[in-house]
Amino acid sequence: MVLPLSSTVDRTLERLRTAFVETTRGAREVVGAPIRPDLPDDDIPRLKGRIDACLEGKGGETAQRRRAAELGQTYLSLSSAGRRKFLLTLAHDYGLPREAALATVERWRASKDAPRALVKALEPPAVRLLREFVGVPQGVKFVVDLRAELLTLGKSDAAARMLSEDLRPLLSAWFDVGFLDLVRIDWEAPASLLEKFVAYEAVHAIRSWRDLKNRLDSDRRCFAFFHPRMPDEPLIFVEVALVDGLAGNVQRLLDARAATHDTRHANTAIFYSISNCQQGLAGISFGNFLIKRVADQLARDLPNIKEFATLSPIPGLRHYIDGRLKAEGDQVLTAAEIASLAPVIDEATGAAAVRMLLDRPVWWEVPAISKALRPILSRLAAKYLTATDERGRAIDRVAHFHLGNGAIVERLNWLGDTSGNGFRQSYAMMVNYRYKLADVDANHEAYAAGRVVASREVRALAKG
Repeated sequence: MVLPLSSTVDRTLERLRTAFVETTRGAREVVGAPIRPDLPDDDIPRLKGRIDACLEGKGGETAQRRRAAELGQTYLSLSSAGRRKFLLTLAHDYGLPREAALATVERWRASKDAPRALVKALEPPAVRLLREFVGVPQGVKFVVDLRAELLTLGKSDAAARMLSEDLRPLLSAWFDVGFLDLVRIDWEAPASLLEKFVAYEAVHAIRSWRDLKNRLDSDRRCFAFFHPRMPDEPLIFVEVALVDGLAGNVQRLLDARAATHDTRHANTAIFYSISNCQQGLAGISFGNFLIKRVADQLARDLPNIKEFATLSPIPGLRHYIDGRLKAEGDQVLTAAEIASLAPVIDEATGAAAVRMLLDRPVWWEVPAISKALRPILSRLAAKYLTATDERGRAIDRVAHFHLGNGAIVERLNWLGDTSGNGFRQSYAMMVNYRYKLADVDANHEAYAAGRVVASREVRALAKG
């Protein structure tokens, strides 16, 4: 039953168009003939005229908002090809290339202006233009979505990539965590919000209404951050299961047929899915604040919940294991591990045997093979999760996120996610990151100094 994201996006675009039309209604300025959807080259001078009029800022706030809304309405009326040309025009003609920035600095040095004058002069015209949308209904959402398109375009165009980065400080200020509202989402939420919850779930797809209802049952919690200027659009949400002890298998955790637990007997909150909802806010972190806020809220609402942990994927583990087996061969295994493989495979030995076993269909359902591979893959997983790069950061991006928030690597879970995606990512292994609220700050400082904090069990595995 996964609802198509396109339908959610279409409704969002229609709401933006409607808001901009209502804002421009009654405007006295003559904007000329409509710009054609594909934005042909002979329409670009008229587009730039509208951009220039917005940047000049003539008139009062009402006139400025109307001009911004007219420009936004123009953008939304374009085809995908037209929007691409619009963004390229904005990035190339209204950005601030290095040469222009250096010239601006030299002019400031020759003047007696205060430092704040330089800061203002170094803001790209495109960013100054988009800043105007903060006062336009649906304008904040418009800028977020526009940056999402810039991020895609920036993969092949340096100016678009630079403009998307130039917009990040503006959006970071608009979306400061102090401005955000923490909201619990339950089964009584509006249908439009539940549809977005389904569409934006990025870790474990919601496959039916029964699945959705199970995730919002009495022994589950879902919390999201919202911005006051985007009250209908979640920014990020986290899904939580209230259980007794650490959870080690996501299929069992999400089994909609399982009995609902009495939350009075639960002692652990398991964060099992965190999904960012707005692509245009990439690079602006909310997850660390969200987990801490939710943990504090749960501790207040449910005093019996004493432990906070995740059941997390290990996205880069399979690539790491395959790479080491291929590059290092038998050196990646201990003598005992090599010997343990002999009873289950005749065709090869050592690393070659491991690779052949992992290539077998449903190898995990053969007890002897699973028993032989478990200590090998678990040891390599522990090494992967406790290793750091040249900057002292965890190699795995999910590990970096949770360790940076003050969690520790608590426990590896063999066959924790037996979905196709689980095997593609990590040979089905998952990990619990534990948040001990009293130690979060100390763990964060340790990780900032380049040390991965892990449980005794995980450290022992990694040393094997």
